[in-house]
Amino acid sequence: MRYAERLKRLGTETAFDMLAKAKALEAKGREVIHLEIGEPDFDTPKNIKEAAKKALDEGWTHYGPAPGLPELRQTIAQEAGKLRGVEFHPEQVVVTPGAKPIMSFAIMALVDEGDEVIYPNPGFPIYESMIEFMCGKAVPIQLKEEFDFRLDTKELKKLVNKKTKLIIINSPHNPTGGVLTKEDLKVIADIARNNNIWVLSDEVYSRIIYDMKFESIAQFPGLEDRLIVLDGFSKTYAMTGWRIGYGIMPVTLANYLAQIEININSCTASFIQRAGIEALKGPQDESEKMTAEFKRRRDVIVDGLNQIKGITCKKPSGAFYVFPNVRKTGIDCRELADRLLNEAGVACLSGTCFGKFGEGYLRFSYANSVENIKKALSKIEAILGKK
Repeated sequence: MRYAERLKRLGTETAFDMLAKAKALEAKGREVIHLEIGEPDFDTPKNIKEAAKKALDEGWTHYGPAPGLPELRQTIAQEAGKLRGVEFHPEQVVVTPGAKPIMSFAIMALVDEGDEVIYPNPGFPIYESMIEFMCGKAVPIQLKEEFDFRLDTKELKKLVNKKTKLIIINSPHNPTGGVLTKEDLKVIADIARNNNIWVLSDEVYSRIIYDMKFESIAQFPGLEDRLIVLDGFSKTYAMTGWRIGYGIMPVTLANYLAQIEININSCTASFIQRAGIEALKGPQDESEKMTAEFKRRRDVIVDGLNQIKGITCKKPSGAFYVFPNVRKTGIDCRELADRLLNEAGVACLSGTCFGKFGEGYLRFSYANSVENIKKALSKIEAILGKK
């Protein structure tokens, strides 16, 4: 059978491939410590679950408006604006089943064949996948350890040309935990404004940040007609399986994305949207406790990795990942990830899962207990030795 040529351009999210390998080992009776998947290990807060149950009982089980329920769009506009210090309006908001559709729909709506899209590398693999799937040209910008895995704005200026249609940024960043400064964001905003380029700002980890204030590129004037802010509920509220995310963008683009939503998903489940209202309006103490615990775990895993032979690890400022440099182990990062799984029972990802510039690194998610993180560190040390 013949399939469409575009399928050859479609990538994947390799965390799920490693998860499958780890599960296969567990099925054979092996103990595996899961540090590969980007998912909070906490339960969804009780008030959010109760809101979903109530919504089901009240009959929120039918189609809703494609861009989202009006009350949720209003709540998102208010709360997202408050976090970023700007004013958003409900008609700018599009709610989708998870945050990934905003990414895909925006690229679909903006990028024509041959248009160039600059994206962070190492970075979330779906950026490159969807750019190429939509016939755009994916242009990686390397995030370097010596810049704390922040985007080098001087390099960005060199990459921009007349074909550049879109710049994707992600802060706090997956897989490195790097965070863009206010100064970085201002330069990016100036570049986009001066060159008539769209910006997709992936801010899914906006509320999981340590020792500093979250800064959004949305704060800079002049981007209102060329900015898409992407956010969601999965990470902040441990709602990965609920599948609810959103984008905030110019009204005209929001209308186009709602039209794409009608064609592909119809709408996001109404009872889940009702739970989303409670997530944003309700008490935030469970989410704040979760972030505090992530910070504690971050310190444990960073300190531990830096004690292991051949590994150096920067302390991330956000998200729940570390991206240690393993070049001095003398082992290829792909081989090392496989060895850690098969010999030590520690599941992680090679840096190359996040692009070619991830060579020489591993990604560990510290969305696991301190007890398990310490156990994993001990197992890694048994393979590589202590400094």
